[in-house]
Amino acid sequence: MERVWNFVKTIVCLLELSEMEQGDFISAVGENNVYFLSDSGITCADIKILENANIVIGNPPPDLVASMNSLEFLQLRSAGADAYISRLEPCVLLANVSGAYGQAVSEHMVAMALSIFKKLPMYYDNQLRRQWRDMGQVRPIEGASVLVVGAGDIGSSFARKMRALGCRVIGLRRHNTSPSQEFDSVHLIQDMDGLLPDADIVALSLPSTPETRHIIDSRRLGLMKSDALLINVGRGDAVDTEALVSALNAGTIGAAALDVTDPEPLPPDHPLWSARNVYITPHVSGGDHLAATTSRIKAMCLENLRAYLSCGNVRNVVDRSTGYRTTQNNI
Repeated sequence: MERVWNFVKTIVCLLELSEMEQGDFISAVGENNVYFLSDSGITCADIKILENANIVIGNPPPDLVASMNSLEFLQLRSAGADAYISRLEPCVLLANVSGAYGQAVSEHMVAMALSIFKKLPMYYDNQLRRQWRDMGQVRPIEGASVLVVGAGDIGSSFARKMRALGCRVIGLRRHNTSPSQEFDSVHLIQDMDGLLPDADIVALSLPSTPETRHIIDSRRLGLMKSDALLINVGRGDAVDTEALVSALNAGTIGAAALDVTDPEPLPPDHPLWSARNVYITPHVSGGDHLAATTSRIKAMCLENLRAYLSCGNVRNVVDRSTGYRTTQNNI
């Protein structure tokens, strides 16, 4: 349906922008009112502005969304939208920046895989102890079988890099098993059980949805190789944490590299910290840690703002029923 209005809108931008970048946004909004706030320190005055906003660019505090009664369009700076889906009124258009994080997160995943296969964390521990010690044989990346669960932008970027290193890479999707140049083959997620026993690396890049919660549970951990590496960079609740701790300590799987956990942040006394062969980073593979990612996010948000104000095609609209972006962006 075509959007029609004849009133001045209040637009709030929560992105960290330079003066020049703010100028680009000001040019895009025309006669509408725009406020530039920081999501790192929302004040009482900021809350009042947000509660009257028609358009928000960035990630406002999720608990505040219910009181934003004038909101029409929320353009997130994240790919994950699960914190907002249940809080937004159905009439609010929700878009994410899926596609912005592929480079950063996939490079982090490759670094995890290489360092663990080559025992670099062990050698760093030895360095801290000033021990010159050979830690024995390492595993080859070339020829490894990689199962990528979630073949979107991040999963495809990781697959492309691992194939370049000589791996055989299989992708799993919710639907559409058409051939892809990033993967040697593509299957449906329901085919996972038959593919897990052959995988040297199982990589998860999934959103948080009822269907993905504990998609890796004790049963599926039991199907994996005893030396398999589990990588998770999507959402922590894709893995049953208690089952993972048990599998690691029992040697049911070889190792886990986690940039996300459940719960998150991981409490200091949680048993996952001390599990055997687990390597944890505090959800830093994406975010603002790579300048190229930040630039992509700003460009995507600005493009969608322009599109929304001109009644054009808003990209990366989130399907509330799945948590994924829709395949059709023309709203």
